[in-house]
Formats: sequence, structure tokens, C-alpha cells
Amino acid sequence: MRDIFANELKESLKARDARRTGTIRLIQTAIKDRDIANRGVGKDPVSDDEIMQILTKMIKQRDESATIYDGANRPELATQEREEIAVIRGFMPEQIPEEKVRELCQSVISETGAAGLRDMGKCMNVLKEKYPGQIDFAKASGMVKDLLK
Repeated sequence: MRDIFANELKESLKARDARRTGTIRLIQTAIKDRDIANRGVGKDPVSDDEIMQILTKMIKQRDESATIYDGANRPELATQEREEIAVIRGFMPEQIPEEKVRELCQSVISETGAAGLRDMGKCMNVLKEKYPGQIDFAKASGMVKDLLK
């Protein structure tokens, strides 16, 4: 993944695409920050799965910011945030459709032997391990909750 970001940064610099260049630099900075934090506690550098989690978090942050900017009547800033989301999504695997997510939730519930809401965390951890960056975990959480009731 790191090589992909480095190559994409070179390409965006050559193309003089300021938005893409800035967003890729933000991604690289977030990864480097996590590497430094891990080094402080004796962990390994960030893995590709952790990079997917970082990208997911960045998308969520930008989505929240865009909503706030829309509410504050700042459409230009909201548009900027949405453009960054589009760049970040370009590095993530394709999202699994909602119908398939429900099936995956059901299979994880039977796989883990979950019996009630107290087992919800166990199910969500399995989903996050198996499908990083491919599922909207906020929606998946609601589905698992409904299935466990």
C-alpha cells in the first residue's frame, strides 16, 4: 500500500492535481503518525489492514466535516471535503453491497455462536478482521443488532 501511495503522489505531482496531491500527502502523514505511535509502544509499523482502518476513519471525518459545512452554509468547503473522500475511496477495495452484508452478518453470528446482544462485539470484531474497508461498520452494527434480538 505504501508503494501505491508513493507512486500515486508522483503521478499527481506530474499532473499538477493539487487536490489529489494534498489528499495523498494527508494519507501518508496519517500512516506515518500511526507508525510513530506504534514505535513508542514497541509495535510493528502499520499493516495494510490498519491502513484500511485509517482510510475508513479519514472518510468518516471528512463526511462529518462536509455535513457541518453544509449546515454552516459553506458549500465550497463541503465540496472540498467530498473531493477528498473521492480520492481516499479510490485506494479502498470495492464496498460489499448491503444485501451481501446482511448475509455476512448472519454467517458471522452462526460462526461465533452468538446468542444475544452481549455477543455483538465479538461478531463485529470478526467482521472487521475479515472485511476491513469493505463494509460500512455502522450499518453492519445495526444489522447484527437486529439479527441478535
